[in-house]
Amino acid sequence: MQPTLLILAAGIGSRYGGIKQLDHFGPNGETIIDYSLYDAIRAGFGKVVFIIREELRKDFEEIFLPKLAGKIDVDFAIQSLTSYVPEDLGVIHRTKPWGTGHAMLCASEHTDTPFAVINADDFYGQEAFRILADFLVNNTEDDLHALVGYEVRNTLSDYGSVSRGVCDLNADGTLSSVIERTKIYRQNEGDQAGQIVFEEPEGLTVLAPDTPVSMNFWGFKPAVFPLVQEQFTAYARAHVDSPKAEFYIPTIMTNLIQRNQGRCQVFRSRSEWFGVTYPEDKPLVQASFKRLHDEGMYPEKLW
Repeated sequence: MQPTLLILAAGIGSRYGGIKQLDHFGPNGETIIDYSLYDAIRAGFGKVVFIIREELRKDFEEIFLPKLAGKIDVDFAIQSLTSYVPEDLGVIHRTKPWGTGHAMLCASEHTDTPFAVINADDFYGQEAFRILADFLVNNTEDDLHALVGYEVRNTLSDYGSVSRGVCDLNADGTLSSVIERTKIYRQNEGDQAGQIVFEEPEGLTVLAPDTPVSMNFWGFKPAVFPLVQEQFTAYARAHVDSPKAEFYIPTIMTNLIQRNQGRCQVFRSRSEWFGVTYPEDKPLVQASFKRLHDEGMYPEKLW
């Protein structure tokens, strides 16, 4: 059975200032998603589910359906503010989606195979897709999931702070915990110049450069969905009056581990990672894609 790829593409992109999921980064106008799809198809994924907002559906259909016809099955899951929210909570007073964990839940009716989850605006590399596809095809333990981790030093932006899931590992390489840190950056001045830090209410904490972080490249078994629904229901009830609260995939995994409901194997990828958070990141990503084409990693035209 071929695994499914879920692409998180419902974000608003407030820091980028536009719909970066559909922006052009490749030498022929490719989106970052195009490269993920190309790598996923080569790795053996059989279906892709775009998790989007309703207003983006027409654009996604026009851009991706023609080029993917005959190559991979395509489906769409809509992430709305009320999707999978308990009806008794009444009117939901928020403008942003509920976060990546909620987005994953919104695709629960669109896949019954083991699946991977990625961000639409991150490039993960060919090796990472092969690693996760192999795990999803060959591992049959319903409660063992996976994460492809990257060293934090390779995931920073030169133009501002980034959000990363900072991982703590057990001796056997499984995940002990992952905590979403929303303001990670490299210090440019002062006593900690050059060091990688994240902000906490009580001050700055230094991260080792090789600390593994989640870039939201996860692998799950479909048995996880009822547990995710249970977690999100409780989260929505607790945060219904917090319009900026977000239910993250790292939160899901941490809860599974703490409740002995699941384990997570962490794979360290040597693949190159890059992504866009700020408008200033775009020229760097465009140059990176051009280099990969010039080096023969990708053909002159993907499709």
